[in-house]
Amino acid sequence: MHNAGSDGTFRPVVFPEPDGGRGIVAVTEDISVDSLYSAYLQGVFPWFCEDRGEPVVWWSPDPRFVLLPGELHVPDRLERFLKRTPYRYTFDVDFEAVITGCANVRRPGQAGTWIGPKIIDAYCRLHREGIAHSVEVWRGDTLAGGLYGVLIGRVFCGESMFSLESDSAKSAFVLFVRAFASCGGALIDSQVYTDNLARFGAKNVSRAAFLRLERELLPQPLTEDPAEAFYRACRGTD
Repeated sequence: MHNAGSDGTFRPVVFPEPDGGRGIVAVTEDISVDSLYSAYLQGVFPWFCEDRGEPVVWWSPDPRFVLLPGELHVPDRLERFLKRTPYRYTFDVDFEAVITGCANVRRPGQAGTWIGPKIIDAYCRLHREGIAHSVEVWRGDTLAGGLYGVLIGRVFCGESMFSLESDSAKSAFVLFVRAFASCGGALIDSQVYTDNLARFGAKNVSRAAFLRLERELLPQPLTEDPAEAFYRACRGTD
């Protein structure tokens, strides 16, 4: 695993500017690893509903929803939970199981899932390149939740999380954010507003401000392997 950067192993794909208010920058039929990696370097991400037969839609919205790790807010109840957590947490142990879990979990008011075979295949390939990462939550040998995203430089782009048991993903998220901050992580991209992330302190910033932050932080390496920082954060719950 490495802290990925632009190392010449990907062929760059240049995305156009967004089409005014909606934030769509492109529509394609497929997702290549080159286009996916290039998208994150330009503040772009894919978001579409494969269940409904939609093509791949690439977005760069305004505003952008972000969490600065130093501004993480952890509710008291969750802090207490972390002190007696029944779970075991791992980093990059079963990426495919996590993204599949995110695809399969049923969410209130959501008829289908935006995580279909194209997304799963593309992010699994990006994981094999050492750029997409997962956090797993276990009760015994059973996966109880998890989260995944893309890590480039000092920026983590969170994609999705799921819980099969109470507070599994939320507690993993807190441990990850603390570990990320401890090794120099400076920006977590949450893309668009959600109540869940707002409770942790995420906020809207303008697209222009987000892109300025990315230009500064994407080329900068972390000061430590994030996996080592994560397991150190987990030991603090023992």
